[in-house]
Amino acid sequence: METLPDSRTAAIRRFNRFYTRRIGVLHEKLADTRFSLTESRLLWELAHRGRTTAAELARDLDLDPGYLSRLLRGLKEQKLIRGERSASDARHLHLSLSAAGRRAFAPLDRQSEADVAALLAALPEGEQQRLLRATAEIEALLGERQRAAAPWLMRAPQPGDIGWVVARHGRLYADEYGWDTRFEALVARIGADFVDRFDAGREACWIAERDGVNAGCVFLVQARDDASGAVVDGAAQLRLLLVEPAARGLGIGARLVDECERFARAKGYRRIVLWTNSVLLAARAIYAKAGYRLVASEAHESFGHSLVGETWELALA
Repeated sequence: METLPDSRTAAIRRFNRFYTRRIGVLHEKLADTRFSLTESRLLWELAHRGRTTAAELARDLDLDPGYLSRLLRGLKEQKLIRGERSASDARHLHLSLSAAGRRAFAPLDRQSEADVAALLAALPEGEQQRLLRATAEIEALLGERQRAAAPWLMRAPQPGDIGWVVARHGRLYADEYGWDTRFEALVARIGADFVDRFDAGREACWIAERDGVNAGCVFLVQARDDASGAVVDGAAQLRLLLVEPAARGLGIGARLVDECERFARAKGYRRIVLWTNSVLLAARAIYAKAGYRLVASEAHESFGHSLVGETWELALA
């Protein structure tokens, strides 16, 4: 196994040391409380679950049953939790916070929220968004996919969203396909055109948001002739479909594409066209499943690579 200081294993261990120190895990007690980190987590679980059992806590928190039993006993002795035998099975003891436990948990919860708020407040808005995306991706990659069912919503763009669309396209396509900054410039022009030419009766943009963080986007605009810029009668154009890596596999991309079709039909468009590249396999699969047909392709040199551009079309009539 690789053990060099700059290996991947060393990088993860370095991050673990940094983060545990940064959030105070190394302290015997959490700041301004009498509770250890594990005790605080147990109080949080009991406050948010209502009723649970020791077996469920041991399983979900991956705690040794004997160690957990000792912690629970200590909380019971402080009259912070109470146990109630199950009416259907007397072998099961349901645990919940007592009134004293809720009073003890409230300041702990407020302090934890204040600590995280202070951590975020030290960063400008853009860096806060980067941090939230990074934590979501770490959780998605290292977790047990429990967040797969986390809700997400679609909304209209807000101030700053067009800039986010440009930045994320530039970053992700550089990371995943090696495209250079000329692609980011193209996206910036598309975003600027959307703002300058926006016709609310014929065009729309949707931002997918998950856990308060932007997770995807798509635009539907009036199709225009490449040479003259004139509007193509009856044709809409789907542009800038993107889903963040941490949110992929949840159906967000397909839902964004479906929303474009719903909007286009409602506005009386006869067809939707889009331009993509053959290397964008996930996007192409979404288009094909939605009923789009590949109608033209052409090799081109763009963004530092030899690519095959493709035109796809969905008939609505």
